[in-house]
Amino acid sequence: MGGLLLSERDTDEGVLVSVCDAEDLGETYENGEVSLYVDPDFYDGEEATEQEVVDSLAGCAVANIVGTDAVALAVEHGFVDEANVLDLGGTEHAQLLWM
Repeated sequence: MGGLLLSERDTDEGVLVSVCDAEDLGETYENGEVSLYVDPDFYDGEEATEQEVVDSLAGCAVANIVGTDAVALAVEHGFVDEANVLDLGGTEHAQLLWM
């Protein structure tokens, strides 16, 4: 697994987490009409271990997850159902919302 970047922000609704594969930062991915820019202003964060990402996802209210490795980690630990992963032609994206 490559490097993971993790960012946590406190919001009125709880902690918002963004996680991405480091190599995806600043890239744009498209699949049909769907386009995703992995904006450094949102996704850049501290380099994190797999366990730090898992702990952060367990404690967040909402998460945005980009990258093959980051999404695979979220799926592996049961945070995201693989059926809900968006293939963006070169990377993957998933969102997590605890209700």
